[in-house]
Amino acid sequence: MHFDQEPVHHHGQPGKTAVLLINLGTPDAPRPGAVRRYLKEFLSDPRVVEIPAALWQPLLRLVILPLRGRQSAHKYASIWAHNGSPLKVNTEQQAAAVQKLLQANDYDVIVDYAMRYGNPGIAEKIRQLRHAGAEQILLLPLYPQYSSSTTATAFDAAFRAAGRLRNQPALRTVKHYHDHPAYIEALRQQVEGYWVQHGRPDFSAGERLLLSFHGVPRRTLDLGDPYHCECLKTGRLLSAALGLDDTVCQTTFQSRFGKAEWLQPYTAPTLVELGKTGVGRVDVFCPGFTSDCLETLEEINIEGRRQFLAAGGKTFNFIPCLNTAPAWITAIGEIAALHLQGWPIRQPDAAALERSRARAEAHGARD
Repeated sequence: MHFDQEPVHHHGQPGKTAVLLINLGTPDAPRPGAVRRYLKEFLSDPRVVEIPAALWQPLLRLVILPLRGRQSAHKYASIWAHNGSPLKVNTEQQAAAVQKLLQANDYDVIVDYAMRYGNPGIAEKIRQLRHAGAEQILLLPLYPQYSSSTTATAFDAAFRAAGRLRNQPALRTVKHYHDHPAYIEALRQQVEGYWVQHGRPDFSAGERLLLSFHGVPRRTLDLGDPYHCECLKTGRLLSAALGLDDTVCQTTFQSRFGKAEWLQPYTAPTLVELGKTGVGRVDVFCPGFTSDCLETLEEINIEGRRQFLAAGGKTFNFIPCLNTAPAWITAIGEIAALHLQGWPIRQPDAAALERSRARAEAHGARD
């Protein structure tokens, strides 16, 4: 086996600590070819589609990719920003903001980001971090709720990348933070901030807040995946923080694919039903998506809006994801700091200052 090229090891040279934020990924461009490449990698992951490859790959390559490539490219084009994919732009900005926050708090830590599918890839980023001197890497997926098809596959990719290294870094993983107080507070501020600008729904008149999470097949719950339970807990905690109950704040699941049953209730049929029954206003927020992307900007804000209004609804409001909200950047920083404990993370000057203060205090105590 050939191992990846690594920097020459220098005895006594202190290693660096890194935080690698990991998101799902995005095509390189909103064009059919780029979208097909992205979907092929994504839908070939056995944690995403749990069908034997001998059965699934012919269907994927001969039917799904030719059909969905062009359709999905049209959807991506409808939400593509002037500076690129919203998901990639937001994730890049989150990494930069967390780096700045940790530096302001005297952390000597490299913060970077990678995508599970597409670019920049996890293996590429781990190699770059090793060449930058990282001896410890914290893997922090931007998925608050754990799922085998998101969190676990990101860790798989990181461990495979480490398997290519002769001098492996120490790796730590953040499995989930669906109930972390700072994350819940960031969600609350995002919703309340939107309502300050656009008015609060009249819940006494039947208006609703939907919390829409990405769906997964129902069978994964029966097989032991905790994702469903963690989504429900996030929904309960956010509802309580907003002072709401489940009669006006409902958790739903979107992005169903295929004919199998997925986690219910489904977002799209719920929107149609609310429109048909005379609910005048619905606000939709996606707590499980920490960056706006195709599933929020197109599936919810465009298609979901169309479905609700066509069914008779009057006002549809999409509440943007956390993106680079200050409370969310603070939350990522707190979560990272919690999991970095015990690693060399302080800036040398700050560490020296702390030792100097400790010596001064000890000297004062002796006097």
